[in-house]
Amino acid sequence: MATTTSTPQAILDAVGGAENITHLTHCATRLRFELKDASVVDKATVEKIPGVMGAVPQSGDRYQIIIGGAVQSVYNDIMKLPAMAGGASSSAKSDADIKAAARAKARGKNAYVDAFFEYLSDAFRPLLPVLLGASLILALIAVLEAFGVVDTHAKVLPSWLVFTNTMWRSVFYFLPAMVAYNAAKKLDIDPWVGAAVVLALLTPEYTSLKTLKETHCIKSSVGSDLCTTDIFGLPMKWSDYGGQVFLPLIMVPILALVYRGLKKVIPANVQMVFVPFFSFLVMIPVSAFLIGPFSLWLGNSIGSGLSWLNTTAPIVFAIFIPLLYPFLVPLGLHWPLNALQLANIAGPAHADFIQGPMGTWNFACFGATLGVLILTLRNGDKELRQTASGALAAGLFGGISEPSLYGIHLRFKRIYPLMLTGCAAGGLTIGVISWISGSPVLTGTFVFTSLLTIPVFHPTVTYAISIAVAFFVSAFMVVTFGYQSKEEKEAAAAEQQEAPEAEAAAPAEAAPKAELVAGQEVVLTAPLNGTVVALEDVPDPVFSSGAVGKGAGIEPSDGASIKVVAPADGSVVVAPSSGHAYGLALDNGLEILIHVGIDTVNLAGQGFDVKVAKGDRVKAGQTLVVVDRAVIEEAGYKLVTPVLVTNYMNFAEVEVIASGDIETGADLVKATK
Repeated sequence: MATTTSTPQAILDAVGGAENITHLTHCATRLRFELKDASVVDKATVEKIPGVMGAVPQSGDRYQIIIGGAVQSVYNDIMKLPAMAGGASSSAKSDADIKAAARAKARGKNAYVDAFFEYLSDAFRPLLPVLLGASLILALIAVLEAFGVVDTHAKVLPSWLVFTNTMWRSVFYFLPAMVAYNAAKKLDIDPWVGAAVVLALLTPEYTSLKTLKETHCIKSSVGSDLCTTDIFGLPMKWSDYGGQVFLPLIMVPILALVYRGLKKVIPANVQMVFVPFFSFLVMIPVSAFLIGPFSLWLGNSIGSGLSWLNTTAPIVFAIFIPLLYPFLVPLGLHWPLNALQLANIAGPAHADFIQGPMGTWNFACFGATLGVLILTLRNGDKELRQTASGALAAGLFGGISEPSLYGIHLRFKRIYPLMLTGCAAGGLTIGVISWISGSPVLTGTFVFTSLLTIPVFHPTVTYAISIAVAFFVSAFMVVTFGYQSKEEKEAAAAEQQEAPEAEAAAPAEAAPKAELVAGQEVVLTAPLNGTVVALEDVPDPVFSSGAVGKGAGIEPSDGASIKVVAPADGSVVVAPSSGHAYGLALDNGLEILIHVGIDTVNLAGQGFDVKVAKGDRVKAGQTLVVVDRAVIEEAGYKLVTPVLVTNYMNFAEVEVIASGDIETGADLVKATK
């Protein structure tokens, strides 16, 4: 009940509640759960939740729920739910113990493969906002150059352009340190140690080694000079590691072994100083002498292999990439190619040749979404039309394919083959034009392929024609052949026939909510006896900040037994077994939360005599729970009870109209539509 929609609470219930969650995070489009027992999650139930685009069970009790562009707000709403305050953290085992147990259970079920791709994903995922923000700055510069406002290849650049370049180059040059921080955090070691090891190879002092007399350089035919520096009498290959992401990805797992080994042998009272100290002494030289050169060789080798294919058989390469991505992205397996794109940009050529063909896959994906949108305008499927509209906007202007992919394409099995036709057409177009012109499509920055980032690809015309072909071919195929199979059409027709019957058979007591008009006032009465407490004085920042809802707290005045009642007729939407909180959807249009005490979820039901269950209809004055005051106070918890209107955004004003002592049934809050 943290929002007007039940999506956050429904997701929490579907994964087994807060007590079943050991870790929760999110990426650009999906919630990532690590659960104690993933077998309790029913995939079909999850995918029926409003706002959920799909569910991806993984090994090791990991579970992903696809949300799309709204994932950040859904994640925030889940974390604000009262049950999350003591859910995962109340486990007797440490997070590390739980994760180790999960990995142990998953061995033999591709757990190591999942862990590898999860490591890559979590190393890059938090950086997507800054990467895309920096990329748009570069795209803006490209637009200015296209209109002749600036020449970025001039020998002397204007000061404003030099300064503007720092805005995007800061992200790409120091990207290795950012990746190292995230990777170290993922492996549960001090992330600042990981970042500091990489930063040592980005300092002016390291850079200045190239100019010393102990450094010997020879010209290279592929770009940067090949330099070797004598350090302690040992030869060290000098390189500029700015933007090189393979270095931190390889270095951090080795650092993790060293770091944990040091923690085992160094006394706990001096670990804070000496674990980082010895980590630096070991890992900075190892990175400079071994890992750094190896990472460059590995990245260059993979890049050279793909470059060879792109040069030798450009048409094959251009078709292969867009046909590959539709199968990588749903599984989260596209990160290695993303890392390679970043490595290409950081390399001697400062240009990537993968993103151009990849863009044709994205626009084929968006074109299929357009086709579905056109068909929904004909068949009247309003829900799918809304999904397609939002997904198309997210794709064309944000370059994000997941809303289309999970919200539509993976739901209807006919779409994928039709979309792949667009992928092939776009890839063939970019390959043929590049082969004839002798100019492959390149970009000097990492972007999400959208309408806004077209100018960063060169030749721009080749790229624009190719993505247009992919987009319109895919849309044409979906409009022509449809997105539903025969079985899906029959099922949809059956649902439409059943809907009126189900509505007619609905229980008479399940009264609809009141249809309020602008200016209409609704009053919420007190569900218990006590003293009104201003919301900002409630001793819990989740409630006092107004993040969950607007209203007030009530300090109970009843003696040994505290009775909490329903303030009006309605339905019980939330009623956890712990008995500490109740979400009600009242017939008068209010959605409310009554949270009995602060942190009382930790009592696991002790002291709470629950009288209702989720889904029950309740009448005004009906008892929800009877609370044993002694049990709560002996456990050291406060009994102040927040009473909140959680759909406050549907009202122009939510005002507390009571103060001081209040009795059950007396007016507490007034909401104006």
